Amino acid sequence: MTAPDPAADVTATPRAVGDRTDLPWTITGNAVRHNVSDATVYTVGSGGIASRGVVEEATSTQEPQVLVAGVYTGTGPEEELMAGPTWTRLELAPMPRAEQFLDLRSGVLYRADAAGEFRSLRFACAARPGVMVMRVEAPGGLLAAEQPLLVPPEAAGDTTDIPGLTQLPGIETRGVRVESASGSAIAAAAAQSRTHADGIERLDRVAVFAADDARRTGVARVLDELPRVWERGVDRLLAEQRATWARRWSTVGIDLPDDPETEQAVRFALFQLWSNAGAHGESAVGARGISGSGYRGHVFWDADAFVLPAMVSIDPEAAEAIVAYRLRRLDAARERARAEGRRGARFPWESATDGTDVTPRAGFLGGAPVPILTGTLEEHITADVAWGADHFAEWAGRTDYLATTARELLVETARYWASRLRLDAHGRAHLDQVIGPDEYHETVDDNAFTNVMARWNLRRAARLHPENADEAKEFAAWRDLADRIVDQLGPDGRYEQFTGYFGLEPLLAAEVAHAPVAADVLLGQRRVAGSQLIKQPDVLMLHHLLPDDVAPGTLLPNLDFYGPRTTHGSSLSPAVMAALLARAGRPDEAFEALRPALRLDLDDRSGSTASGLHLATLGGVWQAMLSGFAGARVHAGVLSLRPVLPRRWSRLGLAFRCLGRCVRLEVTPEGVGVHTDGPLRVAVGDRPARLVASSLWWPAIEENAS
Repeated sequence: MTAPDPAADVTATPRAVGDRTDLPWTITGNAVRHNVSDATVYTVGSGGIASRGVVEEATSTQEPQVLVAGVYTGTGPEEELMAGPTWTRLELAPMPRAEQFLDLRSGVLYRADAAGEFRSLRFACAARPGVMVMRVEAPGGLLAAEQPLLVPPEAAGDTTDIPGLTQLPGIETRGVRVESASGSAIAAAAAQSRTHADGIERLDRVAVFAADDARRTGVARVLDELPRVWERGVDRLLAEQRATWARRWSTVGIDLPDDPETEQAVRFALFQLWSNAGAHGESAVGARGISGSGYRGHVFWDADAFVLPAMVSIDPEAAEAIVAYRLRRLDAARERARAEGRRGARFPWESATDGTDVTPRAGFLGGAPVPILTGTLEEHITADVAWGADHFAEWAGRTDYLATTARELLVETARYWASRLRLDAHGRAHLDQVIGPDEYHETVDDNAFTNVMARWNLRRAARLHPENADEAKEFAAWRDLADRIVDQLGPDGRYEQFTGYFGLEPLLAAEVAHAPVAADVLLGQRRVAGSQLIKQPDVLMLHHLLPDDVAPGTLLPNLDFYGPRTTHGSSLSPAVMAALLARAGRPDEAFEALRPALRLDLDDRSGSTASGLHLATLGGVWQAMLSGFAGARVHAGVLSLRPVLPRRWSRLGLAFRCLGRCVRLEVTPEGVGVHTDGPLRVAVGDRPARLVASSLWWPAIEENAS
């Protein structure tokens, strides 16, 4: 990838706001997306702390401005992300309309009016997690600053001022700690200065946020960090920001010269994945990240099956942090399994602070109250968590990870399935009364996805080296049990989604409405449950996650059967379908399938972007490019590529992390080029793997030996 020049335009004045017409690198407002969603789209974040793009003069918002991953308030299903203090609020006299735009090159959000009289910039320091920076310039008399930190009404919890801030002449400071009733807390400290020159007033403001605990480590951090970043100053912090993002884009990115709109959408996905899921150490990645309070910030399978596979190729440490979130809640998963009379560990469908299940038990569908059964029946999450740990280890090349760090997780999840499966009189193993990824059909038996994921979980755990004779015996029993599981594979290569599915009303999505459509709202829950309409890939999700654990040659027959029955009633759906179509050798169909995912939040196609970005969709977009069009997979320390290009693209360039290396890939109709920063074994198509020391080219058609 060609990285942006970090030395270009190093002045931190908002007068130099770059070229907002540079489509592949700039996000602006558009007529399709309602402006209520702009604050979400313009979110900036770093290291698990994000600030929504709320305009400076906003007096109240429906959504919190600052959110910190893993910091919740409330209990049970009502547990939700806690709002942090507001740091961008200003009092502004009436002024002309000012427009925002997000510069993806540098991770800076700009705002300016048409005359250029009012100008602002803000950013979350990519190299300094939790540090936020803002500069505003306006004609004298227009700008009246508030305190550098305000506690919004929606910040539930006890608020106390933090003493001990370093006092500097002419600098206003404030420190605030907000604590929930459960003990979770956010600490923040901010400083600001105001200067005047040539009739223009300038305000510089810097804020530092941190999650806090009973030992006040967050308070200590913000007290220590604020004087240092303030002394560094906005100009040098901005130069540092541009250099950091330049390094990021040189390591991970896309080059798609024939399609700047897709290039922009993919870059936006990467930017927001870094901003919302880039924390190291431990990362609680909710369905909407930290860009809004949708789903209360609860952690679903989205994190393990959609975001993690993207992050491991973007920032492996961030992917490991997603696994760490699960590892540190293994005891809660064990306790739930015990409470249900099972062994091992059962992970919750929705998780928050401590790993107990926080799934609501009731909700509304089309305005009518309905029970929510996912918390009790959507059990595949347990295998999804194990799959995420395995995928991280495989892609990152951490060969010892499952045998050490994640061993307990792998064993305990397998142990759960061993206690959950039922053997019939013929010795076949079944999972009764579950919900698969297709949530239109509830309380079904032998859902193919759940069964095969459980089978994989048992077999993968049994590959570990046993620690004693009892464990060796247990592992052998798991291998035998896995072989007995009903997988629903038929003689024609189709997997029946669950027992009885093929006997349901054979409705197709096109007969109901143009996808995407919430068929259960349109037709009613009972009608849809009695039909073959599905919400999102279910059997096909097996082919996406476990291509080596389904029967060879079954992708096409299942794509052809389940594709027309998929309504894409979930935002998770289109990108997965696109990746599978590309793998099936149908790149033009794949691109058409990907279109809704590319624009989901940029155009607010679901009407719900205001409550947060769809993190699984953003992860799915990157997966569609990397595992779909590039055909990238990792197995046994080899990066395999099987690329396909839609007719509209003459070239696809991708940069990503893999097996401890930085990899750049160039795909053209003439062949495939691979560049790495160190030795890497690579296989293209059906050709044998070769060691790439620096750069290597595979022609599309092998030349005949002379």
